[in-house]
Amino acid sequence: MLSRSAPFFYGDLRSHERVPLPFSSFIGFCKQHMEKEEDDQSPCMDSEERNSEGSEQDHVAPRQIYLAQVPIMNAENKGRAQLEVLLEDIQMPAFLDKSLLASVNLWINIAEARSSTHYDPHHNLLCLVSGTKKVVLWPPSASPMLYPMPLYGEASNHSSLTLGRPDFSLHPRAENLMDYSQKVILKAGDALFIPEGWFHQVDSDNLSIAVNFWWQSNLTRGISEHMDSYYLRRILRRLTDKEMDLMLPKPASVECKVHESKRTLNGDADGDLHNVDKVSVDGDLEGKEVKLESAICHMEPSALQALHALVSLVHNGVNIPNPSRVQQSLLGNGAIACTEGDPKNCVVFHLEDDPVAKILWNTEPHTLRTMLLYMADKFPRTLEALILHLLSPVGAEALTRKFDEIDAECSEEDRSKFYQIIYGALDDQFAAMDSILLGKESFAMQAFRNVLDKYLGVNMEDGPKVRARQNFQG
Repeated sequence: MLSRSAPFFYGDLRSHERVPLPFSSFIGFCKQHMEKEEDDQSPCMDSEERNSEGSEQDHVAPRQIYLAQVPIMNAENKGRAQLEVLLEDIQMPAFLDKSLLASVNLWINIAEARSSTHYDPHHNLLCLVSGTKKVVLWPPSASPMLYPMPLYGEASNHSSLTLGRPDFSLHPRAENLMDYSQKVILKAGDALFIPEGWFHQVDSDNLSIAVNFWWQSNLTRGISEHMDSYYLRRILRRLTDKEMDLMLPKPASVECKVHESKRTLNGDADGDLHNVDKVSVDGDLEGKEVKLESAICHMEPSALQALHALVSLVHNGVNIPNPSRVQQSLLGNGAIACTEGDPKNCVVFHLEDDPVAKILWNTEPHTLRTMLLYMADKFPRTLEALILHLLSPVGAEALTRKFDEIDAECSEEDRSKFYQIIYGALDDQFAAMDSILLGKESFAMQAFRNVLDKYLGVNMEDGPKVRARQNFQG
């Protein structure tokens, strides 16, 4: 490997090239470099003599050359074991089944070198024959902080972080990267097991020699190819769910509460739907009255303030343009997309950017249920405007998660009554349901985009720019 960025050796082909070189010539470079190192340390030779010794090739080329991953044995491509003659000098580790081996490789660096952070698709046993190597490892879960190269790229298993000092303004997730790392120093005779998928960066001292063994894990061998698409969907779904939880973290403290009370009305637990204000509904609830005033009276001042704030936010946003004019494009980092000239009408994905979502998310489910029922009775058009026009993607996700919490606290009968009252108060309940579902899907889509960026190095915003640039060049 001939690197243009020595002593840093990046996996991307744009920063290095594979060059043919007789093994004897490489060994000659090693000897020249060792002699130069000894001469540089000799007190008998002055700097003028040192500068006059050797050609430019002698001084520069050895530092740029790294004998990397030269196969001694290659089960996956038997025709490319260039140093197979050395196999008789390799003793297989006792715990390894030779039939499972993918390859055995030789690594020799002439001068100090650092390999770019990457992972391998095999289990790896790195054995040091001579010299010293310093290895830093990160588990696969640290992938978002390492900014992996795009999955479709030639160096997809490498980190895109620059070796040395990453630019945290460009890669903010990398700021705490070292907190998740493990470090080890290998000397001659040491061996290090690196599990598949673990990122690692290797610093090698002058003239270090290593042999590594790669073999497939039982997990990888056990996955049938026809199941790939299924497991891909399962894994992406799980990562998306995890990302959605990160985008909508649980409230640090619940601000809006209802006073606990042992007093019951109609013999039901406090807060039961039979205890809320008079709301006339059709269908099964016709002729029944639900009392609200007592529940409202039991709300803490902070909860009443939240109800007032929620109603005010909707009333302040009544001048809303046609929803079809709202720019629905999702931003790469999940921030805010706004209609030009109307900063109020935004597609919001961050909780802190949306006061409506914050109220919904920070209110106890018991209290939120009372608030929504009160709005359905006293301000049905306000409730409808909230759902149709003021519910952002993060707001829709917050509301439906609160619905789940409300459901968990209620009986099946009360759940049915609650939704009949809420949706029955709206002119078009199907439009309301559709608005909530579209918001949820938009929120999940942004989480999915974040997953593609964090784990696969694929930024959906880059595509149109690249295509536009290609079209321009064409």
